Amino acid sequence: MELLTYISSTTVLISIVTLAAMIVLCLGPFFLPILRRLKFGQSIREEGPKSHYAKSGTPTMGGIMILTSVTICTLFCNWYFFYWSSMELWMALFVTLGHGIIGFIDDFIKVVLKRNLGLKAKQKLLGQIIMAAALAYIAENYMGRGTDLWIPFLNQEIHLGALYYILIFLVLVGTTNAVNLTDGLDGLAAGTATIAAFTYALVCIYFEQEALAVFCSAVAGAALGFLKFNIHPAKVFMGDTGSLALGGALAAVAVMTKTEILLILIGGVFVLEALSVIIQVTSFKTRGKRVFLMSPIHHHFELSGWSEVKVVSVFWFVGLLFSILAILLLIQG
Repeated sequence: MELLTYISSTTVLISIVTLAAMIVLCLGPFFLPILRRLKFGQSIREEGPKSHYAKSGTPTMGGIMILTSVTICTLFCNWYFFYWSSMELWMALFVTLGHGIIGFIDDFIKVVLKRNLGLKAKQKLLGQIIMAAALAYIAENYMGRGTDLWIPFLNQEIHLGALYYILIFLVLVGTTNAVNLTDGLDGLAAGTATIAAFTYALVCIYFEQEALAVFCSAVAGAALGFLKFNIHPAKVFMGDTGSLALGGALAAVAVMTKTEILLILIGGVFVLEALSVIIQVTSFKTRGKRVFLMSPIHHHFELSGWSEVKVVSVFWFVGLLFSILAILLLIQG
């Protein structure tokens, strides 16, 4: 793609980010009082850092604002740019809203019905299996996605066949859970998701998938606008409603652009958070020892003496570095 065209496209994407952010900023003053009146307050786990106890009762399920903004902005912009026929657009929105609904039900059970465990693991898994199967089947048969896995480092593709369906499931489940684990500090998940989503908007422009680029920009803008209310000290949490939806959005776009491996870099912070939990659990079960003071790893740095604001700022910066590396790798490939 020519440089001037890329710059022009990026300008449009930034405008869409701004629009999506403004929608959330307008929703906040109306939506937050409703959450407070309904007493949709977050419960803080007892084994977490003691400094988080003061956050108990902070309204949650704020992910509804993110989903509302993404839906409105995506539909309006794609109507404006005539992308209604884009199967990729509708699939991305389906996967995002689907995971948002799963997260909403989980939040509702925990917050409103006061059942701490929320949805059972099998119930969550069933919903994700359905969405993964739908995404894989439609991507393969109606989008020309095929069943190949692109290796960006080598610029080669590996034919997976039936294993492709397993890959899609792992990408969806892994990404949604990783973003969910990252949502443990004020502004952490929203900020890193903003960076990752906008990076994917640039990736989509590189692959000339304009409709998906619009969608990614809407996701980035909605997450950015949400930061206004979620930055420390948070006035609202996104809950599973938001974190699962954001993870689903990133995973869906990765699948439809054949950049599942690149997602590991773009979502590098999410990967580190998930790996820290896996390492911690494995070490404790096999050796009886913990590697980190607490997992996910953002809590380790908190307990090491870092302020919450410092942890979040550093993780945002690391996320930005991962994204820059991914873009450079894409261009070089």
